[in-house]
Amino acid sequence: MVFCTKQKAFAFFTFVGFIFCFGCSSSSNSIRYGTKNDTDEKETRIRYTRNEETDTLEIEIPIENEIIDPDDVPEDITSIDISVLKEKYKTGSASETLTLKEKMLMEILRFMNTPYKFGGNSKGGIDCSGFTQTIYQSCSIQLNRSAKEQFTQGIVIDNKEELKFGDLVFFNTRKIVKPGHVGIYLGDNLFVHASSKNGVIVTPLTHEYYFKRYLGARRIEQSIGFQ
Repeated sequence: MVFCTKQKAFAFFTFVGFIFCFGCSSSSNSIRYGTKNDTDEKETRIRYTRNEETDTLEIEIPIENEIIDPDDVPEDITSIDISVLKEKYKTGSASETLTLKEKMLMEILRFMNTPYKFGGNSKGGIDCSGFTQTIYQSCSIQLNRSAKEQFTQGIVIDNKEELKFGDLVFFNTRKIVKPGHVGIYLGDNLFVHASSKNGVIVTPLTHEYYFKRYLGARRIEQSIGFQ
């Protein structure tokens, strides 16, 4: 009886070893990194990190996981007349004589009406933080990639009355990631941003949706030359 039991145990562990060695080998037919199924799983994975200061867990959603935490922008938000931008920009100026402000305005005008694409950073499609990053890069100023990271940069502007052209404005548009949205202040209580429903548009800060969700603003030190 003991002998039979040992045989069964030996057979079981041999079988497990066989599965472990060959089931994970390069010739295995199992789903591997880079395949569609694995990518789908990767895109829905939420990471948790511990905040050392508060000793609490914080949720981090990778940039590709927008589907987990979409914003709730209403359908009826449309861009105001962009002629207000053209009035601020000296059309016909030689590129070498453009001020930082004019360079930024020129790049903003170039991206107007660009469609929204999560993770995008080109005229073919762009998201909110990709838009702010790209516009700032045109002035040789580097921003981090996500709205959450950009929210940690620059000087905190607490009072809306102190906002100036080029300041980054942030909004609470998502349930988990905060801030969920970022744009660039233009003056006259207007900001330009890549809306998930409408692409790159100009919107008043007083619009009910954004007014209620305004989180604050940051002034990047190098952008002081915009004023």
